[in-house]
Amino acid sequence: PAQLDLAAVPIGRREDGRPWTVRMVGSHTLIAGATGAGKGSVLWSLIRGLGPAIRDGLVKLWVLDPKGGMELAAGAPLFDRFAYDTAADMADVLEDAVGVMQERAARLRGRTRLHTPSTDEPLIAVVVDELASLTAYAERDDRRRISAALSLLLSQGRAVGVVVVAALQDPRKEVLPFRDLFPTRIALALVEAEQTDLVLGRGARVRGADCSRIPLTTPGIGWVWCDGEPEPARVRAGWVSDEDIAAMVAAFTPGTPPPPAVDDGPVVIDLTDKTRDAQRERES
Repeated sequence: PAQLDLAAVPIGRREDGRPWTVRMVGSHTLIAGATGAGKGSVLWSLIRGLGPAIRDGLVKLWVLDPKGGMELAAGAPLFDRFAYDTAADMADVLEDAVGVMQERAARLRGRTRLHTPSTDEPLIAVVVDELASLTAYAERDDRRRISAALSLLLSQGRAVGVVVVAALQDPRKEVLPFRDLFPTRIALALVEAEQTDLVLGRGARVRGADCSRIPLTTPGIGWVWCDGEPEPARVRAGWVSDEDIAAMVAAFTPGTPPPPAVDDGPVVIDLTDKTRDAQRERES
């Protein structure tokens, strides 16, 4: 099978019917939405899209779940690191990611401008569910460690293959002071109209992407606006059920053998007289 393109990981559909893909190499991703807006659908769709690369060792997920593991624990076998108990534990993971980033930067400096994932040196995706629990609501010392590590990762990690995928409910500046460092921004249903521009960037509402008008009865629907794109695009993430997550774990846990290759060659149908005669006999 063809290797997954980490510059275009499929997670859903765009409004025009084309696949909605997210760039993982060289980009950080922010996902914002009110409670019930479908942030979990986006996260799980992204993890599912990364599945073959996780299985093959090209991507390692370092996952932080401040909800005590309630949202993401079902996928734990897919994760290389998983912290969910205390903010201090999560700060440890972030600081370790900074260490990997700095070691790679020292080794790759002057040799390449963008890290290429390999099994020897995989892309590390630091996935954070409900980022505000760490940046705004943790204890002061933990919050200081977390903010310092995140600032370094977001400002320096993309080029060396250490990227951040973060989800949160509240996009206010005091909750997420470094949101401008996310090149890929996804906004689902939001409570206040002004929050759309806070997530996607100034002018998003003028261009039609008013996320306060997305009903909570349609989770997973939102708008995405990436650096370099002229307009925001309306998108919908795929729905990932508990059964789907179990199937992902069975198929994509690191070390699982890939499925056998499918022969996509032409199907040859025998239309000789003998075949037609046998068919006629069965029909008579």
